Amino acid sequence: MGKLGHARRLLMASVSTGLLSGLAFVTAAGAAQDEETNVQNLPAVEVVAPQPTPRRAARRPVARAVANSGKPSGRSRIYVYPTAPGTGRGLEVDKVPSAINAVDANQIKRTGSLNVTDALRDNIAGVSISEVTGNPFQPNVEFRGFVASPITGTPQGLAVYQNGVRINEAFSDAVNWDLIPTAAIRSVTLVTNNPVFGLNALGGAINLQMKDGFTYQGAEVDLMGGSFGRIQGSAQWGKQVDQNYGVYAALEGLHDNGFRNFSQSDVRRFYSDVGYKAGDSEFHVNMGVAKNDFGASATVPAELLNNYWGATYTTPQTSSNRVGYLNLTAKADATPTWTLEGTAHLRRYEQKIVDGNPTDAQECTDPGLAGLLCFGDGATAANGVNGLPIANPFPTGTILGEIDRSSIRSTTFGVSGQATNTDQLFGHDNRFVMGTSYDASVTRYNATAEIGTIGENYVVSGSGIFLGPTPTTDPVAGPVSLRTVNQYNGFYATDTFNVTDAFAISGGGRFNVARISLEDQLGTALNGDYTYTRFNPVIGGTYKITPELTAYAGYSEANRVPTPLELGCADPNNPCLIAAFLVSDPPLKQVVSKTVEAGLRGTRELNIGTLGWKIGGFRATNYDDILAVPVPGRTGFGYFTNVGRTRRQGLEAEVNIKSPTLQFQASYTFVDARFLDAVTLGSDSPFADADGNIQVLPGNQIPAVPRHRVKLGVDYAITDEWKVGGNALFVSSQYLVGDESNQYSKLPSYTVFNLHTSYQVTKNVQLYGKVDNIFDNRYATYGQFFDTTAVPNFTNGGNPFTDPRSLSPARPRAFYAGMRVTF
Repeated sequence: MGKLGHARRLLMASVSTGLLSGLAFVTAAGAAQDEETNVQNLPAVEVVAPQPTPRRAARRPVARAVANSGKPSGRSRIYVYPTAPGTGRGLEVDKVPSAINAVDANQIKRTGSLNVTDALRDNIAGVSISEVTGNPFQPNVEFRGFVASPITGTPQGLAVYQNGVRINEAFSDAVNWDLIPTAAIRSVTLVTNNPVFGLNALGGAINLQMKDGFTYQGAEVDLMGGSFGRIQGSAQWGKQVDQNYGVYAALEGLHDNGFRNFSQSDVRRFYSDVGYKAGDSEFHVNMGVAKNDFGASATVPAELLNNYWGATYTTPQTSSNRVGYLNLTAKADATPTWTLEGTAHLRRYEQKIVDGNPTDAQECTDPGLAGLLCFGDGATAANGVNGLPIANPFPTGTILGEIDRSSIRSTTFGVSGQATNTDQLFGHDNRFVMGTSYDASVTRYNATAEIGTIGENYVVSGSGIFLGPTPTTDPVAGPVSLRTVNQYNGFYATDTFNVTDAFAISGGGRFNVARISLEDQLGTALNGDYTYTRFNPVIGGTYKITPELTAYAGYSEANRVPTPLELGCADPNNPCLIAAFLVSDPPLKQVVSKTVEAGLRGTRELNIGTLGWKIGGFRATNYDDILAVPVPGRTGFGYFTNVGRTRRQGLEAEVNIKSPTLQFQASYTFVDARFLDAVTLGSDSPFADADGNIQVLPGNQIPAVPRHRVKLGVDYAITDEWKVGGNALFVSSQYLVGDESNQYSKLPSYTVFNLHTSYQVTKNVQLYGKVDNIFDNRYATYGQFFDTTAVPNFTNGGNPFTDPRSLSPARPRAFYAGMRVTF
């Protein structure tokens, strides 16, 4: 026992020294940082991780607080394609010609968060998070310069799947992370260089596999509370009955007051699965519902943050998300070498947004229009919903604002079928997959604008006066009612052929057909019918250099079709209040991404555990990329446009050590994201010309994409009952959105440190706690420009703002404690 304790102390000292050295490196990196100026189902392919040679380890009587995660298996599995539940026919990781990043349920649990994006940020090298909405439950997830965002109007570049169903919303491809039942997640895989994921997988696809009664048995209740009024709880239960039936259910709830004014959050989610197994056949029915409400504070002028870190700007800004879905999956082995799979799903999504903003309406300055409200030039009368000019009921000098309300109601249905064959080809192992999918979505979109007044607390108070149809002379927010229909078809085939036991080649492709129809419910201006087609190929290979070292390389193409929102807002002469209002616009081209990547990955057994490592490079070039462009001097207004070619390239490196005692991970990511073609864009940048435009040159960096990311994480069992850990994150500086010409100073880099610990009180009871941002650093994760003249700076005597930056402040230091009970 003395030798074991001595060895443990030495190991702890070594880990502590390594962590401190790593943290010093992060700090040094920060100091040295250059501050220069919808829904569809797809094929099931299951990947089996190669198993290292077993190593004898000392038996440790560790009490486990987690429920049994299912019957033990001799193989660990990750999923590189959307797949229905079941074991399928495995394909080794070393046969996949692309980078693979996986997060399991234990890594998600270690974050102590009901937000799966926290686990992605902490465990996947290339992922970073920015709270553009000002709410931690609705973050932007950025990977390799591509984004999956909940903000309607953000050009999306990542596809997200839950149990094989694409959950990018039909109207805008937005991803509502708050609707995902985090406790019910079995694993998350981020896969790159694979067009089989269908539309929108430009930078890759995030695939969430959910738990069921065959993979999780037992029960668990988890309660946590802490700073800013956080109270959260989750419960899950799973059971396998008579080897044939499996039942699983999870329930989650959360309330958080937020650290900023008007930033309360309420999350309520439920998920369940009923499964049946008989021989090689497996059938599942799973469903989920969620009802979430947020006070999304959005960005705030930097001058207000200097006075108060919890400041807000022009509220209310609230959003309500509702979802209900039902999925059916089936799998059967038709012969010893043929597997058939099928899925069907139905999803209903509703969102309501209330957004207080500055307005383009004001007191008329034309003497002939005295007593009326006018648009920005002061000489064009504003019309009400009755089509008549609006009388001005406000005293002279009143600061006017606008409350914009929008709603989205989408119903989606989809089916898919797939066949997998594992017959040998020319005497060599081979895996062939083919299939098809069909998805249809119907969306109802409505928007209204109410004139109001802005008080010195930046709260917009409604007056009951609503704007009517917009005049063609100077379009402004008016009522919109739109019906859209999306129809997506996909046909795919892939093959992996083992040339030798060490060398495998893969090839295939997917043909996408997308049709999008817009039907204006108030007139004909928004009517449109658009069809897009594209074949996306993929080819690659892997070579096992040694049993512990594998090389891979691959090339693929992917496409993203414009969303109904983007198609309805693409005219710079008729901008929209993104994303509340649409106008008649010209069509957009689809985005095509061509990606090449290569790398090395390996594992090795050491005395202190299993060493895993990987290093790889990538280059993705987008053609006809789509960008949201603001209109200078009209707060919130903008349009979507194709901006030619853009490129994202870089390097990812990671090393990790895993043992019963130690979990250690370190990674570095470099991302260089640039425009390749010259383009003229509107901007609120102080460097804009007299027309409010900036000139983007080839080679200018794409804003909101940090070039450097360093991550360190460690968990160590001091005793069998007591574990401690922490992580550090360094993110380099980035250009502000609106500074595509790279003339303004960057948003500063930041480094944040977090600590966590847990203690196993009994076999079934665990206490845990964590401290986020332990040094209480004040930093912003996102920044953009805003119109400094739209609303006075009431904190500075009502004078205009002088700093053009509007930022998303990160959460200050926060303490949380909880208890986890298993049965």
